[in-house]
Amino acid sequence: MQRFVRFLPDRFICLLLLTVLIASVLPAHGVGIKISGAAANLAVALLFFLHGARLSRESIVAGFTHWRLHLTIFSATFIMFPILGLLLKPVLEPLVTPELYAGVLFLCCLPSTVQSSIAFTSVARGNVPAAVCSASGSSLLGIFLTPLLVGIVIVSGSNAPISFGVVETIMLQLLLPFILGQILRNWIGAWVHKRKALLKWVDQGSILLVVYTAFSEAVSEGLWHNTPVLSLLGLVVCSTVILILALLISNAAGKALGFSTPDRITLLFCGSKKSLATGVPMAQVIFAGQAVGAIVLPLMVFHQIQLMVCAALAGRYAKRPEVAHEHRHH
Repeated sequence: MQRFVRFLPDRFICLLLLTVLIASVLPAHGVGIKISGAAANLAVALLFFLHGARLSRESIVAGFTHWRLHLTIFSATFIMFPILGLLLKPVLEPLVTPELYAGVLFLCCLPSTVQSSIAFTSVARGNVPAAVCSASGSSLLGIFLTPLLVGIVIVSGSNAPISFGVVETIMLQLLLPFILGQILRNWIGAWVHKRKALLKWVDQGSILLVVYTAFSEAVSEGLWHNTPVLSLLGLVVCSTVILILALLISNAAGKALGFSTPDRITLLFCGSKKSLATGVPMAQVIFAGQAVGAIVLPLMVFHQIQLMVCAALAGRYAKRPEVAHEHRHH
């Protein structure tokens, strides 16, 4: 129950909101922007390095045996979401500004979360090893797929400029530190694992740094002047509609494919999430040279809604009676 409560609006969400407020009142300018941007880039590289050092190769290899479930989860994350974002354009676009709609499309291209997907699957008594594998695999795939999807989906869905050359930058800034972490895992893996608090600080600190830099630039370029209050309310509606559809489609797919209840729970939680931890640094890299405040705002709103809705769902699943025959269906 404590793990479940931890994902309700928490201290980190309050820190995020405070960071946005500080950036709105005291945005960094000129040299300040360059310094905070460089610090954010270093923090992000360190974050991916530590994740590489922490992620067990055994859990990835073992999890891949359950390929039908993983394929379904990856399809939900990288195919269903972008299609929903584009198909709902006539409904969603009038509710928000063009920049915010580009941000909605960006969140549709992102990989799943790792920590909360696994935690919610665990609370709901789903297939936890499969959740560990899928969530970790989704983050890895996202390094390659997200920039490509953004190039296809955002160019076709809005006027936001994007360069395919960004894949190279992602490789250098995110994948290279991750691979270095994996290579050095034998020597530093145990040390990193014992210092989960350190990883959490780097995780959250890097996001706060990137958010401050992003919103400083966006505020300087008139984010709040160009974003009506109605558009912010529209953003909440957009996020809720996309999340509900994603949950309904994932649930229906799980039943149609004959997955067991624990597998369906894993599909529901891993297939409906979008990662703030990966999304904010990726926006910084993919949309370099642009004000990314409006791009990450939809992700921040969606992240909060998904945590609250999934916490409620996990609580409901946790109350179901124990069934001896709930086994994994390959």
